Amino acid sequence: MVMVKPFRGLRPLPQWVADVAAPPYDVLSSEEARQRAKDNPRSFLHVSKPEIDLDGSAGSHDPRTHQKGAENLQRMIRDGILKQDDAACYYITRLKMGDHEQTGLYALVSAAEYDA
Repeated sequence: MVMVKPFRGLRPLPQWVADVAAPPYDVLSSEEARQRAKDNPRSFLHVSKPEIDLDGSAGSHDPRTHQKGAENLQRMIRDGILKQDDAACYYITRLKMGDHEQTGLYALVSAAEYDA
């Protein structure tokens, strides 16, 4: 049986929501993301496209890129930009582009169940 459970998500503090908000990682090129996040250390692009903070020789699949993304996420938590929710929740999201709209649910599920 598939188990779907709530979890304690990380969310920006209210005063940082506009700064943290970023398009999905696959919408911008690395250069576009670098320009958008240039003067905004709170942009989530530093986590979702961490190659923007490296010298340009590391691609999106380079281990250095993954390490930088982890460092940037930990910095945002440490600096109080992101905070983990006190209670486990289900998170509903709605994305709209033009006339297309989709609604999704974020929750914990078993990877084994997914593979099956």
